Amino acid sequence: MEFSVNTHRIDPYKNFKFRVSWDGKIVAGVSKVSGLKATREVVSHRHGGDLSTKRHSPGVTTFEAITLERGITHDHTFEDWANKVYSVEGDAGVSLRDFRKDIVIDLYNLQGVKVLSWQVFRCWVSEMTALPELDANGNAVAFETIVLQNEGFQRDLAVAEVAET
Repeated sequence: MEFSVNTHRIDPYKNFKFRVSWDGKIVAGVSKVSGLKATREVVSHRHGGDLSTKRHSPGVTTFEAITLERGITHDHTFEDWANKVYSVEGDAGVSLRDFRKDIVIDLYNLQGVKVLSWQVFRCWVSEMTALPELDANGNAVAFETIVLQNEGFQRDLAVAEVAET
């Protein structure tokens, strides 16, 4: 059964109601988050007496970078974090103390109730687009993006399915 509490529900959750937070604060205006993806390398081996078939076992796990996108405003949250890794001011040193952050991605149902949550660990900004390509003939929102390297994620199992009304 797909839903244990809301057994009447037949459709999965939508992907457009979510929030991203770090440092205990919701980050305003995030409109797109790339997927969370883990890849396990395959280690192949063969014993000398085996048939012509390889055996496989799990190897190193890598976590794909996460891209966050939001419309440009006067909020400089993305830029502040990106500048912890590189700054044009001063000695251009890296802030070793706090350039990594854990982030939280929460998914909400259509009633605005949190239904799923993921924690993403030890993220840092590897890429930032502060200003996209501008087009005087265009009709679109200007977006800024950051790309976060991370060292894994896990679903928060404390967020349980609640009865829908």
